[in-house]
Amino acid sequence: MIYFDNAATSFPKAPKVGQAMAEFIAKDAANPGRAGHRMAVAAEQMIDEVRLKLSRMLNGESHERIIFTYNGTDALNIAIKGVLCKYTNQGLKPHVVTTNLEHNSVSRPLVAKRDAGKIELTMVEANDQGFVEPAAIEAAITDETKLVVMTHASNVLGTIQDAAAVGQICRDKDILFCLDVAQTVGVVPIDIEALKVDLLCFPGHKSLLGPTGTGVLYVGSRCGGPENMVPFREGGTGGDSSTPTQPELFPYYFEGGTPNTVGIAGLGAAIDYVLEKGIESTLKHEQALVAKLLERFGDDPRFTFYGPKDATKQVGTICFNVKGYDAPDIGSILDDSFEIAVRPGLHCAPYVHRQLGTFPDGAVRVSPGAFNTDADMDQLIEALDEIAG
Repeated sequence: MIYFDNAATSFPKAPKVGQAMAEFIAKDAANPGRAGHRMAVAAEQMIDEVRLKLSRMLNGESHERIIFTYNGTDALNIAIKGVLCKYTNQGLKPHVVTTNLEHNSVSRPLVAKRDAGKIELTMVEANDQGFVEPAAIEAAITDETKLVVMTHASNVLGTIQDAAAVGQICRDKDILFCLDVAQTVGVVPIDIEALKVDLLCFPGHKSLLGPTGTGVLYVGSRCGGPENMVPFREGGTGGDSSTPTQPELFPYYFEGGTPNTVGIAGLGAAIDYVLEKGIESTLKHEQALVAKLLERFGDDPRFTFYGPKDATKQVGTICFNVKGYDAPDIGSILDDSFEIAVRPGLHCAPYVHRQLGTFPDGAVRVSPGAFNTDADMDQLIEALDEIAG
């Protein structure tokens, strides 16, 4: 199988990920922080080491502000609901600005709160190239705006957004900025301080090349202390079992329950590989593969491509449709007849598909990853050429 669905989850995983997980299970798979014996201490030490790796890679304020979650959706829910509950619990109705590029893990919790009468919501549309203008974000901000939430790169179009400009606008207006870097972390350099990000959310299983069941939330100091964010889940933390409510100590305030220690061990090995390989080199590799597809079919009337048609402005993700076919049909033909995996459909991002005019069938998404080759792309091109006729 030639795998071109890395925007959903990377395959294969980084070398030594499976080995690190197996070794942890065999040697140190105790409950971290729940006991003083050597296995529990070793498990906690491993988790702290991975926190430190992430904090250094992202230029965070402190590794204690790295919160381990179960995926990117979990991280976004903790961030969004944690901030907004502060206001709704006081009977206030905060205003939130987001975009129509968002994954359902952003749009669904926000729309649910809007429909419940808890918040006011403005969804800014991207331009016809798939970019959200920072000026449009600024124009949507009101005196009641408390949070701006947006993606760093569209999981449909791959377009990399000017997050730094949006972050500066939020900083100037004293508004919290939450950035979903699910499609960029591991392939686009992320500097929390330079981007002026307060809340950073991502899974470990996409471009970080780690296992599923892992995710990260970074909570910056501008979010205030625990009194300014409500924990999404509450439960055991191991270090403090005496307090009647969740202990107000980072990172444990947001980490109720046993973490996915096995997954975190694998994530640590994946991060080592990503950094050794080089984030920028991986981005260039994936962009080159996207460019190859665009060069072959970008001006071909049998195909409709969505987005800027400039691989340097996007991560390794591109969407298109083939004349005379529905997107799901193309996905099935590639899978059944050519053993090529792509992702047809709405990609959990229905609002951008409505803007593109591809709703409800969606489009075909091709997302090469770190381990795809020119030969892989050549086979996809040959297959598409044959299908399109």
